[in-house]
Amino acid sequence: MSETQTLTLKALSALLCYPTVELVEALPEIKTALISENLLVNSHLAAVTQFVDSQNSASLLAWQENYVALFDRGRALSLHLFEHIHGESRARGQAMVDLLDMYQSHGFEMNAHELPDYIPLFLEFLSQRPHAEAVDLLAETSAVLQVLAERLESRDSPYYVLFDAMLMLAGKERANKGQVEKVVTETDETILKMDEIWEEETVTFMANKNSCGAASDEQPLTFMPPPKNGIREKTI
Repeated sequence: MSETQTLTLKALSALLCYPTVELVEALPEIKTALISENLLVNSHLAAVTQFVDSQNSASLLAWQENYVALFDRGRALSLHLFEHIHGESRARGQAMVDLLDMYQSHGFEMNAHELPDYIPLFLEFLSQRPHAEAVDLLAETSAVLQVLAERLESRDSPYYVLFDAMLMLAGKERANKGQVEKVVTETDETILKMDEIWEEETVTFMANKNSCGAASDEQPLTFMPPPKNGIREKTI
């Protein structure tokens, strides 16, 4: 195993971004990267590559509509880590500052349109860190990743395999089906009550509309062409 999980974490980051023509064009390269680096165990590698193949064969519009329905229609499936951990509390702001400081201390400059706790961006940062450090940081988010995997699978969404793959990389296999919410209760009750708290709210996250990328001197791999003016436009 290489010291830096560049390809696999970068690939998972790209697959969690809003679908664009550039992403579709990059799918063969992403699949090749996952297979060549071979960091995922066989079952997870097969699941993720099947996800790639299924999206490659689907229409872009259908993929986009599915993505918006999942991630832009409420907070239960938010792709922002601190949304689950801190909700709208003041602690979320300080957590954002701390995470941003960590990015900047390693020369990782964010796109102005992203929040630092956006999972694809977080994965992109981890893809540039040494293996042990990336594993430790990813493991710290395992409670959120487990909840998202469980909720996506309960909605029959194939996106759950991406979160199971992250858990595997972090050394945190998902708890038995139906036990995830219990795990969350023991760590952070906010996640458990998210659906009840935000049931009537509709949220559109800015980060889902724009680039998942970031500017960094250390960035070793790009699956998609650089966006114009730092923004990838939707094709809807």
